[in-house]
Amino acid sequence: MISKGCEQCAKGGKMVLFVYGYCDQRDCFYCPLGENRKNVTDVYANERKVESDEDVIAEAKRMSALGTSITGGEPQEAMAKTTRYLRLLKDEFGEDHHTHLYTGITGGRENMRKLSEAGLDEIRFHPPLELWGDLHGTEWEEILYIAREEGLTPAFEIPGIRAEPEFLEFLEEGAAEFCNVNEFEMSDGNYRRMQAEGFELQEGHMSAVEGSKDAILEEMASHERVYFCTSVFKDAAQHRNRLKRMARNIRREFDEVTDDGTLVYGKAFAAPERFEALGVPEEFYTVKSDHVEVAWWLLEEMVEDGDLDRGEIVEQYPTVDGTVVERTPVA
Repeated sequence: MISKGCEQCAKGGKMVLFVYGYCDQRDCFYCPLGENRKNVTDVYANERKVESDEDVIAEAKRMSALGTSITGGEPQEAMAKTTRYLRLLKDEFGEDHHTHLYTGITGGRENMRKLSEAGLDEIRFHPPLELWGDLHGTEWEEILYIAREEGLTPAFEIPGIRAEPEFLEFLEEGAAEFCNVNEFEMSDGNYRRMQAEGFELQEGHMSAVEGSKDAILEEMASHERVYFCTSVFKDAAQHRNRLKRMARNIRREFDEVTDDGTLVYGKAFAAPERFEALGVPEEFYTVKSDHVEVAWWLLEEMVEDGDLDRGEIVEQYPTVDGTVVERTPVA
């Protein structure tokens, strides 16, 4: 079973709203947060640093977001901020804008009620690793029922460290709606701690960790309400599809959208009058302060025909910062 939130994520339609970088669970050796996100109060919508509510709305519109995932740090440790953004999103985009939240604490009934009233649809709990297998009869079992009573869809979202049958028991008992298992990964933020714990990368992989994947697939992932999210899928589907949504929204008439969701165009170092004199239609170029941006294929033709001396083909991300992936000289 794939939840509505996961369906939207697979389409690249889920905006990631990072609301708070602090977290009391300080001993999670696998925490993937980089130094720029740990122990900060800054808010990020995808990779855009949020300075105002308008930034959140603009980023959601930039990618035609179908919904939003709330993350941190620990969002429940910044409830006023978390609930304010939930209301903002629901007020702007309506009830169909699906929201889910990742949390590593139980929070209690008051928090569940506040989150539900603010517009949260789904809450995904990540219990501490040391409690796995002993969650029954604890606050972690109780909070699943409380969340449901308060109108939320309760679920588990855990890293694929090891197969744990107890999560399946919660599904069978009706306490949790589903369980997502993320392939265990190394990141810039955790690789030193991961190596210190004895974990290594899978051969041929950029981030996936050697170890428990086979056991998890065999013991857990065959359950109809367990979804195993691979590192390859996150990159190839979730991230790439999000970029494609952005690229289609912001592309100019002459920009080409690649299969990776990047934008490709030409950059010419010539006076705008040159393009006017050559009769280039206005929709095929844009004048900047010190150059002209033009359809890449037209740039190649113009340089080949001697109409321009040189230029370059630029490939960049459709994000706010417009990070350039590659520059290819044309001469």
